[in-house]
Amino acid sequence: MEFQVVPSDATEIHNEELTAGEISQLNAYRKARAVAKKFPDALVLGADTLVYLDTALFGKPANAEDAYRMLKQLQGQTHQVVTGVCLMQLRSHRQRIFSDSTDVTFRTLETEEIRNYLALINPLDKAGGYAIQEHGAQIVREISGSFSNVVGLPVERLKQELLAWSR
Repeated sequence: MEFQVVPSDATEIHNEELTAGEISQLNAYRKARAVAKKFPDALVLGADTLVYLDTALFGKPANAEDAYRMLKQLQGQTHQVVTGVCLMQLRSHRQRIFSDSTDVTFRTLETEEIRNYLALINPLDKAGGYAIQEHGAQIVREISGSFSNVVGLPVERLKQELLAWSR
């Protein structure tokens, strides 16, 4: 399958009255729709990933100290990573929206371990301020669910949805 990466200019919504799954699906829809307007005949995929612990949402950190604060809160805890995905073909008025969730447990981390980890990655474009695919073993103890979902796209679920789409 040929594809093209087209960044969306849609503004991400964060509404405390919605669940992380609802927010991520809404943002995925908004991203897909913005791109689909430019490519109405294409099958467009939009995705949005959020990290949450209990009821606290962790989007992309505003700065390095915000990233540190997030990792400090997440250390020693099990949190959830949810990715909303929207498949859309505007011309045919078809769309499919879904989300996937993965439990991630962080190791107990000392201040220096958090600082060292943040020095290895750019946390500012990552929900929760971390990337499991970039030195994740330094902070993550275990995951339960899709690894690719934590990276930002639940590939296993996407494969099922694309097969159903093509029928």
